[in-house]
Amino acid sequence: MRVLVIGAGALGGYYGARLVRAGGDVTFLVREKRAQQLRQNGLQVVSPHGDFAVQPKIAVANDLKETFDVVLVGVKSYSLDDAMSQFAPAVGASTMILPILNGLKHIDALIARFGASCVLGGLANVSAGLDGDGRVVQFMANQTIVFGEITGSLGERTLALEALLHVPGIDVRASETIMQDMWEKFVQLSTLAGITCLMRASVGDILAVPNGEQSIFRLFAECCAVATASGFEPRAPFIEFDRKLFTTLDSPLKASMLRDIERGSMTEAEHILGDMANRARALGIDTPLLDLARAHVAAYEVGRQRAAG
Repeated sequence: MRVLVIGAGALGGYYGARLVRAGGDVTFLVREKRAQQLRQNGLQVVSPHGDFAVQPKIAVANDLKETFDVVLVGVKSYSLDDAMSQFAPAVGASTMILPILNGLKHIDALIARFGASCVLGGLANVSAGLDGDGRVVQFMANQTIVFGEITGSLGERTLALEALLHVPGIDVRASETIMQDMWEKFVQLSTLAGITCLMRASVGDILAVPNGEQSIFRLFAECCAVATASGFEPRAPFIEFDRKLFTTLDSPLKASMLRDIERGSMTEAEHILGDMANRARALGIDTPLLDLARAHVAAYEVGRQRAAG
């Protein structure tokens, strides 16, 4: 299968590099500045599983002339509209579009643009970012992709894609309940992003202060209530996993949204916290801590934009 990876940042860069290293036919669609960086230095990955570098095939806007079998979308949510316009020529009747963005709003946008038959549901669990040299740095050992048909079926193309992604450095699972999986990730991320951004601290540091743990789980309960009212009540294994995740003493875990704030970058706050809060309002659910976290990051965005002129 020919794979087009949209973006070579933390998500697209990490998973795309793993596929290239395993011999996959992979092209990266990137901006010109990133293309120059990749041509000069290659795509470098710093990982607990071992550092490596690959020399990727690169395309920039207007380069795409043929369709691909798979389009792996790993850009930030605020870049999705531009990205869709750029990769549209690569989408054919049988192309599978696999988004691994955070949240849920992007699914509707992709379906509206390309049709439901092309779009899969998907999520990634990897803690990674780009450093000052453009290297993909994997902070923790997790490296999972879960994906599936939005309808819940597990067909031939899904199994073929699972086989394609089953390479060293990617823990892949095809799911018959991908929307449930995505909702649980949405709950987890909204909790993690909300509390670490609100407190400007890691989970371990939040646990070390009075009412820290209680605050985490108040926000977690609010997000779980929204998922339940939406028809996707979080399952017991997920609840147990997140209880351990959010009670690990000295945990360095923090949301990528907080990392964006720390380096003065744009965040995905409205795509994550704003969308969860809006769904809560529509369902009549009170989410005071979520609303405060949303306002906190929104105020940061106002200041960032003012400073940028």
